Amino acid sequence: MSNVEHEHGPDCDCPDCGDPRSMDFLDKYLTVWIFGAMAIGVGLGYIVPGVTQPIQDFHLVEIGLIVMMYPPLAKVNYGQLPRVFAQWRVLSLSLIQNWLLGPTLMFGLALVFFGGIVPGLPARPEFFLGLVFIGMARCIAMVLVWNDLADGSSEYAAGLVAFNSVFQILTYGIYITFFALVLPEALGLETLTAGIAEFEITAGEVFEAIAIFLGIPFAAGILSRYVLPVSVGIYSQYAGTGIHGGEWYEENYLPTIDPLTLVALLFTVIVMFATQGGKIVAEPGNVVLIAVPLTIYFLVMFVVSFAMGHRIGADYSTTTAIGFTAASNNFELAIAVAVAVFGIESSVAFTTVIGPLIEVPVLLSLVYVALWLQRTVDWRGHTTGQLDSTKPTSAGDSAADPITEDD
Repeated sequence: MSNVEHEHGPDCDCPDCGDPRSMDFLDKYLTVWIFGAMAIGVGLGYIVPGVTQPIQDFHLVEIGLIVMMYPPLAKVNYGQLPRVFAQWRVLSLSLIQNWLLGPTLMFGLALVFFGGIVPGLPARPEFFLGLVFIGMARCIAMVLVWNDLADGSSEYAAGLVAFNSVFQILTYGIYITFFALVLPEALGLETLTAGIAEFEITAGEVFEAIAIFLGIPFAAGILSRYVLPVSVGIYSQYAGTGIHGGEWYEENYLPTIDPLTLVALLFTVIVMFATQGGKIVAEPGNVVLIAVPLTIYFLVMFVVSFAMGHRIGADYSTTTAIGFTAASNNFELAIAVAVAVFGIESSVAFTTVIGPLIEVPVLLSLVYVALWLQRTVDWRGHTTGQLDSTKPTSAGDSAADPITEDD
């Protein structure tokens, strides 16, 4: 996907419009590569179970995630972030979706499937807790990849991720305590919390996870955006090459690093699936059982959030960033907390690991749904939160009027 700015109409088939007919080879068959990577990872973990230890020792999942997030964050125009944070309608909508709708929906699904309140579905406290841990952790990583693939706004995705990160540091421990301990007991479902008095999760522990998975690629993206063009410009003046640093960055550097996102995504999927390959093969029934509420969650959150963004008049790129930010989850944090509290071999930790295994194919499918909506939905007049006031809202329209906060 490039950053060429024009309207994406229903008949537009240029390379910048997300039309599958015009995608390059890697993008066009991404679904095949993803499922192939999943199969390789599961097979590797099942056939060579000892591979899990070196993956953990060398932090291969963490490295893959950081590399995967770097290109999308290098694309961000950080000078636009103050305008992103000034858009109270978009931020308020994201706040409602991420910190009210998302946690409540996941708690409800965990209760229905594993709370013992539905005939035929016995109480499974470990699976219930695992889903709660996932639902309370708002996404800060892979959402940048899904948003980038779907041609969403890099600035809004980065801004909303940063916004959620700060909120997460302050509230994650409170949220899981309320939804995993207080609320079940208030509903008379003490069996779901038997033997658990409290979760010792500090803001510092949450901050550490966010600093690793978001802070490192964010810092790399900011440094790249501001240091590389200046360095190239200085070198150009010295060497007399006539290269403009900003143009070189947009036209040469970004296209060069862009494939890193998908390559690192495939690598991360392989090593992530390899760590649980044995359990996935040994417990396929439990994988399916956990997958059902997770799939419902991802689909409902995306559809509702996308519809809410469209309803307030947000343009496609902003609506897409809103939708994917709300639908994704910070599985790195959920896994880390589950392992710290219950241990790596626990069913709670297993449940949190199933989260990204389901999220990857479902969110990838929603990328194609978003691209289809980009071409088929009428986006004329949708300018709420628009950062580029000169971009036309439809083919043939004149430039949109500058957007103010009250528009």
